Amino acid sequence: MFLYQSIPWYSLLMWLAVFAGLILLNELGRSSKWAGLVLFLALPAFLTLAVWPRTAGPGTSMNDWFHWAKVYSSLAGCLGFMAIRFIKGLDKNKYALAFPAFILAINILEAIVRDFQCYSLNGVVGGMLTVGGPWNIMNGIAGILNIVTITGWMGIFVGKGKRKDMLWPDMLWFWIVAYDLWNFAYTYNCIGDHSFYAGLALLLSCTVAAFFIKKGAWLQHRAQTLAIWCMFAMTVPSFIDESMFAVKASGNRKALFIVSAIALASNVAVFVYWIHKLVKGKKNPLKQEVFSDLAGYEEVAAERI
Repeated sequence: MFLYQSIPWYSLLMWLAVFAGLILLNELGRSSKWAGLVLFLALPAFLTLAVWPRTAGPGTSMNDWFHWAKVYSSLAGCLGFMAIRFIKGLDKNKYALAFPAFILAINILEAIVRDFQCYSLNGVVGGMLTVGGPWNIMNGIAGILNIVTITGWMGIFVGKGKRKDMLWPDMLWFWIVAYDLWNFAYTYNCIGDHSFYAGLALLLSCTVAAFFIKKGAWLQHRAQTLAIWCMFAMTVPSFIDESMFAVKASGNRKALFIVSAIALASNVAVFVYWIHKLVKGKKNPLKQEVFSDLAGYEEVAAERI
């Protein structure tokens, strides 16, 4: 196949199970403060002490700086967002509201660094075939543009209802799609043998949640599904490395180039549109929301009113 060596029917069924499981656990995590603390604080504390030193240590595909940094940065996002959601008055603090943009940018930057690092790598790295090339540079540039176009964090607010979701009206569908295309290209470039699950299933789980379950809460969905997946992958790395459900990337250079080219083109398009909105509206992206005239923004912001 073009992207993968083969995708047997039972791997497709497992993909659906992973996708559904991520959505359901995300819903559990956002259901209450206590559920979130158990899932994103108590559980990883136990795994850090009792499980990961053995399952994600030397000799596993998880034993590198990126996987360890990713699990803790995603958990930091989950806990930080919970603080904004549940600590009274924190959602009005301008420094606290800058945290979501900061932690998002850090997570993207981690992947950008890894993409650039993989440019010069060829062969089996961490148990996976890595084929470095210009696609890594292309996708690294796409990631930089994705960071630049993060905007409107000063408009983040806590939604109504028991779940108190963290809502970000200025983070709209076109930015989310460009992020998904960039992030899938990253997983395909750098952890290709994990990208069937860690790319496609993981990215679609939070995007579906943002489009159809709770609009405006994409970053909250993203942090929680990412943390859940990272905890699972570090606990049971054999699932994506050696099990019957593992799906290996093809290593096709044309596939690598096309995936990264699409990611770069989409992020260039969002960047150009972002610049257009800045110039037309005479807006400062560090102080103002950029897309406040769009229907998607108004739909989410209506909950604040």
